[in-house]
Amino acid sequence: MKAVKANVLYDGNKKQKNVYVCFEGNTITEVTETKPYGEIIGEGVVTPAFIDPHSHIGLDRAGEPPYESEANDKLDSMLPLARAIDGVYMDDHAFTESVESNVIYSVVLPGSGNILGGMGSLIRNFEKNTKDAFVSDIGVKMALGYNPRSTTEWKGTRPTTRMGVAAIIRENFLAAQKAANLMSNGKKTIDEIDPKTEFFIKLISGEYKIMCHLHKEDDALFLMSLVDQFGIKPIINHGMDFHSEKIFEEIKKRDLSLVYGPLDSHPYKVELKHETWRNAELVKKSGVRFALISDHPVILQRNLFLTTRHFMRFGASKEQCISYVSSRPAQILGLDNLGTVEPGKLASFSIWNKDPFELDAYPAMVFGEGKLVHSE
Repeated sequence: MKAVKANVLYDGNKKQKNVYVCFEGNTITEVTETKPYGEIIGEGVVTPAFIDPHSHIGLDRAGEPPYESEANDKLDSMLPLARAIDGVYMDDHAFTESVESNVIYSVVLPGSGNILGGMGSLIRNFEKNTKDAFVSDIGVKMALGYNPRSTTEWKGTRPTTRMGVAAIIRENFLAAQKAANLMSNGKKTIDEIDPKTEFFIKLISGEYKIMCHLHKEDDALFLMSLVDQFGIKPIINHGMDFHSEKIFEEIKKRDLSLVYGPLDSHPYKVELKHETWRNAELVKKSGVRFALISDHPVILQRNLFLTTRHFMRFGASKEQCISYVSSRPAQILGLDNLGTVEPGKLASFSIWNKDPFELDAYPAMVFGEGKLVHSE
């Protein structure tokens, strides 16, 4: 057994002082005030590993030109069988910088140029190849708003309006609903269903999560009309143009989650005309379940934690800010073994040289599932 001394422990929910975090193999076994018998290998301020629930790291790679990007495939607007992990290169040096900043898990998603871009992947940033990095499929990337209608020069059936995007989505959901009805009535078997329709059946049934890109409030309301019609439970991604209390009331009414961001990026398109860091106050006060994202490389993943400062401006505690990048994303994504420093969870955490909210703080030791993956 190994242990680290936490002079302060931000465990993902609360703060403790002068405790020991004990772990064996890849699992935390105990958090105790009593000095353990095992080897104590570090001391400082301890936080859980940070989790970025929306990024394109390894697809849009540092030091490579835009035409090398693999975030979007131009084959068609609906690519249900694409998987982000199949496009990731782990030698993207952004991974190293993320690990150095305690962001050691990423949800890598296809881009938003397609209506349905493919399956997103949860990966370990600290591994050297995709076989070891891959944790699980996390949810399919769907996109609303400007992005999927801005790619009319790409191949396949392409919408030119948001109305067209909505029509294509509804057509596929309705086809899946009808196919599911035929199967439940014994008139068809799964082997008679084409792969795309089968995929949409799994979306309707909730077997696959939907990670839905959108910024505007009206696009969020369209998504919620799909929730009401088909019973899906998507995770709203971005929402950076949300600027009224009403939209949060609608989200909360349906018990939907929001992965919010990227904060600190330039609002470079019309659908971001209400974007401002001050919207963080609305998000915080809304009571909607949310976590923070980088959308790397829109902002660099290494800077994810820095965006919590906007919520501190509006009264969030340090403990809450830590949760926005650790326990909250784990809760929203259904990652039961990550997000907090407590017995039974994976031993993924960092020892900081000082309180991480100080400007010159940095992780001195980073542990990924019991392994020391970075040290200063």
